[in-house]
Amino acid sequence: MTVQLLHLADLHFGGLADIRQIEALEGMLPDLRPDATVIAGDLSQRARHGELQRARAFASLARATAPVYVIPGNHDVEWWWRPLIPFAKDPLYGKYRRYFGDDLAPTLAIPGAVIAGALSSHGVAWGSLTTTLRDLAVKGHLPKQEMERVRQVFAAASPEVTRVLVVHHNVLRGEISRRMGLSRWRTAQRRIVESGADVVLCGHDHQEGADLLGGRVVVSTAGTLCTRSRGGRPSCFNFVTIEPTAVQVTFFRWEAERGKFRPSDTFAFARPQAAERWDSVSVRLAQPAG
Repeated sequence: MTVQLLHLADLHFGGLADIRQIEALEGMLPDLRPDATVIAGDLSQRARHGELQRARAFASLARATAPVYVIPGNHDVEWWWRPLIPFAKDPLYGKYRRYFGDDLAPTLAIPGAVIAGALSSHGVAWGSLTTTLRDLAVKGHLPKQEMERVRQVFAAASPEVTRVLVVHHNVLRGEISRRMGLSRWRTAQRRIVESGADVVLCGHDHQEGADLLGGRVVVSTAGTLCTRSRGGRPSCFNFVTIEPTAVQVTFFRWEAERGKFRPSDTFAFARPQAAERWDSVSVRLAQPAG
C-alpha cells in the first residue's frame, strides 16, 4: 500500500508567519490529497493564544482533507514559567494543550502506516542543558523512556505497515547551519534507529532536507513557511510518498513571483527495514509447529 504524507514544520504563526504562503498551501490541500498531514512542531512563535488559535484554524481546515497529526516544538513551550523544576510540566504546555489536546506525542494509525511522536521540546531542561545561552530553551532531547514508548508502539504494529516517527528537532546536522537540533545527538540517533522507525519527520532547522540515518531510516526535514528560512532560501514543505520498497521525498518550493508552491527536487530511498521485517515473518511462519 502506498502512503502519502504532507510534512510541514515551523509555521510560526505570529509575527514571523508568511500568511501569503499559508493561504497558498491552504488552497492546495484538496489537490494534494495526502493520507495525513503532519505538522512537526513550532506552530507558534511565542505560544500566545492568538498564534495557537490561528494554528488550530489551519489544522481544522487541513483536517477536512485528511487526518492531521501535530506535535509541539520549542516555540510552543512556555519554558519561562518553570525552568529546571521537575514535575512541573503543566505550565509549560498549558496553552498548547488547550488547543491541541493533552497528548503531547500522540499515535495515529492510518491505512498502511502508524505515526508515533516523540516529545523533544522540553524547554529549559536537564537533558538539553547547555552553556550556550542562545540554546538554553532551543535544543531538544529524546529521553530514554520516550523512545522506549515509541519502540513499543512500533513493535506492536503489523509488519506490513510503515513506522513513521515524528519529532520536532532536526535529527541530522543542518546543511547550512551545521547544527544538530538534539543534544546528545549520537545517543538520540541510536535510539531512533533502535526504535524500528522506517521514516522520521522533523523540522526546526528551517531548511529542507532528505537523507538516511544509519543507512536505513529515511529522514525528511521540512523547511519553514515563515520569514526566517535558512540562508534566505525559498520556503519549502515536503511531500513524502511511502511505497512497499521505497520512500520518496519531494520538496515543494515557494515561487514568490507566482504566489505558488511548485514541486522541485525528489529524493528516493530504498526500504531495507521493511524487507527485513517481512523476511523475519516468513521465517517464523515457515518453522514447523511444536
